[in-house]
Amino acid sequence: MTRPPTHPSRRRAAPVVAALAAAATALAGLVSTGPAAGAAPATASVAAPGGTPAERAGLGPRVLVFDPSMPTADIQAAADRITAQQVDDEMGTNRWSMLFLPGTYGTDEEPLQIQVGYYTEVAGLGASPSDVVINGKVEVYNRCRPTDDGGTSCIALDNFWRTLSNLTIDVNGTGQDGCRQTANFWAASQAASLRRVDVVGGTLSLMDYCTAGPQFASGGFLADSRVAGEVVNGSQQQYLTRNSEIGSWSNGVWNQVFSGVVGAPDDATFPDPPYTTLDETPVSREKPYLVAPPRGGYAVRVPEAARGTRGASWTGETTAPGRTIPLSRFHVARPGEPVQRINRALARGQHLLLTPGLYDVDQTIRVTRPGTVVLGMGHATLTAVDGAVPMRVRDRAGTVVAGVTIDAGEELSPTLLAVGRQGAGRAGSGGPNQSSAADPLTLSDVYFRVGGPHVGKADVSMRIDADHVLVDHTWVWRADHGVEDFTAGVRGDTDRWNTNTGRTGVVVTGDRVTATGLFVEHYQRFNTVWRGERGRVVLYQNELPYDPPTQADWTRPDGTLGWAGYKVDDDVRRHELWGGGSYVFNRNNPDIVSARGFEVPVTPGVRMHHLLTVNLDAGTIRHVVNDTGDQVDATRSGQPSYVPEFP
Repeated sequence: MTRPPTHPSRRRAAPVVAALAAAATALAGLVSTGPAAGAAPATASVAAPGGTPAERAGLGPRVLVFDPSMPTADIQAAADRITAQQVDDEMGTNRWSMLFLPGTYGTDEEPLQIQVGYYTEVAGLGASPSDVVINGKVEVYNRCRPTDDGGTSCIALDNFWRTLSNLTIDVNGTGQDGCRQTANFWAASQAASLRRVDVVGGTLSLMDYCTAGPQFASGGFLADSRVAGEVVNGSQQQYLTRNSEIGSWSNGVWNQVFSGVVGAPDDATFPDPPYTTLDETPVSREKPYLVAPPRGGYAVRVPEAARGTRGASWTGETTAPGRTIPLSRFHVARPGEPVQRINRALARGQHLLLTPGLYDVDQTIRVTRPGTVVLGMGHATLTAVDGAVPMRVRDRAGTVVAGVTIDAGEELSPTLLAVGRQGAGRAGSGGPNQSSAADPLTLSDVYFRVGGPHVGKADVSMRIDADHVLVDHTWVWRADHGVEDFTAGVRGDTDRWNTNTGRTGVVVTGDRVTATGLFVEHYQRFNTVWRGERGRVVLYQNELPYDPPTQADWTRPDGTLGWAGYKVDDDVRRHELWGGGSYVFNRNNPDIVSARGFEVPVTPGVRMHHLLTVNLDAGTIRHVVNDTGDQVDATRSGQPSYVPEFP
């Protein structure tokens, strides 16, 4: 088997936005085009044998439900049609969920092999991953695009926004070429989670080494899963594996973090290899998931929070604790539905299921009751309209928001997701109904975009003004590329800087907030600001903005060169981070300098473990944390500067 490179030295390229006319013509008769933002989707023309059960459950035309009695060829054909539509549709409007009722799909001779494209969710509907077995593959490959010199470039750097969960993959490459025979490929980057997946019979490869180079990948999140064999990290620049079991891990690039993972590699020789290993995860709650109970109907399983955990939650002899909520207790929302109707349902005590599609949000969705579950299917996307705040979540115990993407709109929003009450202060939580250590308010697979599919403006993307909040995997992204048709500057970056405005990605004022998998990129001031006490972060990934036009645009009022990618306020006395990276690629102006990647108070209670900065071909970061750590610039592109411990 050809082994992947371990040290890629450049970051994502601008996407090819226009689809090939011939491909569009071929797809037109197979899958309907996506709805306009906020409109109800047209009935899909995919001849999916599972569409009818989903319609009966009110899940909408973008949800396909398969059962094991259906011919493999029919399921394969339906999946292939969605793949053809979605595999290159990076900034598109379609959203899909492909769900599998308990049983086995595919055979040794006729495996089911699914390629997962953008905005596509593939999930089992069993109580355990072992209830749904895919004899075959569920994969993501590199996107291969022509280069200016007539060659081909194949990378996974822009393979975002897709989900795989709650099933077993019995790896079967029958019919595939020799390179792909023995591995299930998941060559994805940010906003592409693997949860509750059991991989047997082959390797799980986090990069696609079977295409032409350079094969780069960047990002990733694996949780509550088991891989009996090897996990090939390959070219993954950073990756978080949480509460899982693995046979082995192949290599590392810059920042690979393991938290509560049975079989995780030792990190004693950090940074060679660049592993960070926590024996247990401080706080965890697995993401809610849709199930089809044997007695019929659908329900949502909501796992309980846990502390000091290790290994997958479903591999023991007893079922992990949690509650099962019948779908009848959910308001099942469809795109185009007025926000007032959603809010009335939430105020009555219903939970909220967002079916796949785009939702224009012209007034705030308000989640106010303890224990409310908001679950998005197929990367359901909320877009701010007229400067609205798309969602506010009150400080309440047991509330969970999961599987939702939130986009800025064309008019400035003060924030995109507000948790708690701004200005409540560090003692703002307390009382029987508020988020607590035993039952924290939880955000899982919640993603943010400022720009990309359209112009976007938001001052702060996510604010957390409540105590005891758990953030379990988020990508907070001010877009470095998109379809906005910018022209000024390198790749339109000067237009982007002045138009897609986002000051700060994440602001945390609450105490005892924990984040497992915090990815924040390209904001125009501090990317993350942490003001609360006793915060904990397990893996932080950041890219400073690509697009400042001049050094003056990237200089603080006090003369400091640039804003750090991660800022802990000066008066914070306790904070801890494990595995943090901040990257620079000032492609619009390579002469721009940033003083530091991380900025924290120097006090015994603030502890930073395994930090790095790295240059991605343009720009300079002088220090890793405060005034510690070597400079990274174009003379050492792709070579990180590490600080193992600070102070």
